[in-house]
Amino acid sequence: MTDLGRAFRRQRRLRGMKQAHAAELLGVSQSTVSRWERGGQAPSPEAAEALARLIAAPAIADLPLKRLVEGALSPTHLVDDVSHALLAASPARAARWRGSPAELAGRSLWPYASEAIQAMESRLGELGWHEPAASALAFRTDANAGDGPVPILPGLVLWERIALADGREGRLVTTVTEVPAHAWLVAA
Repeated sequence: MTDLGRAFRRQRRLRGMKQAHAAELLGVSQSTVSRWERGGQAPSPEAAEALARLIAAPAIADLPLKRLVEGALSPTHLVDDVSHALLAASPARAARWRGSPAELAGRSLWPYASEAIQAMESRLGELGWHEPAASALAFRTDANAGDGPVPILPGLVLWERIALADGREGRLVTTVTEVPAHAWLVAA
């Protein structure tokens, strides 16, 4: 099963949505949704984007969190921890992007990840990111190619895990300036 298929199945079940209803919303058959969730078939890029948008749709209980992120003074954004789909962004973060948060909402930001971000993502398991006590990770990132809608500049990044109302994990991503240059993990 792919991460996207697993995330979609979890989100669909948490919302009490039947596969048939999801299929109707996505314009595919129920058996196609089943194959995606089981990992028997990868969704097309367009279908993957539609899945990510459905996954990213905020639960009503998460709307205050979304408002807090959107009102933050620091360059901050919130993504789904599995799909990397954008859930919210602060004005300071959006000012650096070439696409608006509304245009990027529900889309995975993973294609814009720098090499340092990709390397840190691959180490999350060994660093204990998915353990209940782990809540934050800071590291230096390099720039990405910078030609897409989400340019990344070199700097220090703080990732904080946050539980969302629907049972998913979110990742709050903040550009910071006053943390050590090495990666660290903080227990909650």
